[in-house]
Amino acid sequence: MKQRPTIVWFRNDLRVEDNPALRAAVDRGAVIPVFVWSPAEEGKWSPGGASRWWLHHSIISFDDRLRKLGSRLILRDEPSLVALRSIIKSTKAQGVFWNRRYEPAIIKRDAQIAEQLRADDIEVKTFNGGLLFEPGSILNKSGGPFQVFTAFWKTCLRQPPPQRTPTPQTIPAPKSWPRSQNLKSLQLEPVIDWSAGIRDAWRPGSEEAQKRLRKFVKGPLSNYEVGRNQIDIDGSSRLSPHLHFGEISSGQVWRAVMKSGAATKKSTQVFLAEIGWREFAHHLLYHFPETTDQPLRDSFKRFPWSHDARALRCWQTGKTGYPIIDAAMRDLWSSGFMPNRARMIVASFLTKHLLIPWQEGAKWFWDTLVDADLASNTLGWQWTAGCGADAAPYFRIFNPILQAQKFDPNGAYIRRWVPELEALPTPWIFKPWEAPAKIMRSANIRLGEDYPEPIVDHTEARTAALSAYDSIR
Repeated sequence: MKQRPTIVWFRNDLRVEDNPALRAAVDRGAVIPVFVWSPAEEGKWSPGGASRWWLHHSIISFDDRLRKLGSRLILRDEPSLVALRSIIKSTKAQGVFWNRRYEPAIIKRDAQIAEQLRADDIEVKTFNGGLLFEPGSILNKSGGPFQVFTAFWKTCLRQPPPQRTPTPQTIPAPKSWPRSQNLKSLQLEPVIDWSAGIRDAWRPGSEEAQKRLRKFVKGPLSNYEVGRNQIDIDGSSRLSPHLHFGEISSGQVWRAVMKSGAATKKSTQVFLAEIGWREFAHHLLYHFPETTDQPLRDSFKRFPWSHDARALRCWQTGKTGYPIIDAAMRDLWSSGFMPNRARMIVASFLTKHLLIPWQEGAKWFWDTLVDADLASNTLGWQWTAGCGADAAPYFRIFNPILQAQKFDPNGAYIRRWVPELEALPTPWIFKPWEAPAKIMRSANIRLGEDYPEPIVDHTEARTAALSAYDSIR
């Protein structure tokens, strides 16, 4: 008797290559690829605006890839269990396979769905298709979770290297296809088109992810140790959104880098450690699910945060009066991205210059970043605020002027995103409020009119931040 089809429930794994759930299903026979849009099941952390835009175009790319292999992607916009049961009923599918996700709400949701499907006598198999190491599998000598990255990563590096899952050359189709919704009905793209900058900067899909990986390995990887911190050049891999949506796996990235011939070089080790930080973020979220909203360090629950709506809005819109902050925040709004060093600078400014809760920054990044990942976003903000695992000391308060001078030395990044300061000579573009009146006139800039004055004084803000920290020690 012919084997009944298997449903592969795709989520953040929109690729054919190195996909263990898909491979296992293909090895059994006919496959029905399914994507279900059910954001309410993700709780308060349903995908933000930039992520939805990416997802729309990633689905287009993935469906095109499937069709070249004789298959297609079935779309549904309803509760996940309802959708899966409906497809099972119409196709007589015998099993549902998926690659695991590790966000707290999704872990709970998936466990409930697996239980219900098994009660329906449907086979359920899940796989690790998103990380190098399963969260919970890397533990310290006491059997508990690591809270220091270096020790965590050293333990990871002692594990066997990730193995490649073979790519199917064809995907067997079912005897008949179930109903599929039109992608537009999912309403992922914005009603008011604000995404022009993102469209110019990015092209979602596994094919583009592979191109970016090859380009990075041949170029920026060799100088990654230095280039990753520069704001004025493209020295990073820019693979983070592709990794988040599973258009490329961390194993694929790992193997490409190790095969590059530079595996022993410092820059390569630094880059692989960044992959390690992504693993560490998921490790922490798995063990400490409350940290999406609550600080890992209990003392920070008493921190005297400020709730200045005007200051928050100035930060969000790039109107703080600090050019490097404003450039980065405008870059984020336009392209859905900002360099890693810029992320640290703007996060430090929000939490330490403005004393605004890190949760406000996390929410803004969640809605505006194309690579918004709950685990990495949580780790990054808690790290900067000083309240998370392996966090930066609270007294490490970035000076936005010195950071700009060091990592955007010619002011190229500032000039691109803050064009009203373009005519200022380089020494003054980092701190226009100190520029001589003659310089400002020649640049045709009126501080407070053409460009805002600083909303806080750096020295005074630093003193206030340290005082606030002393109050909880």
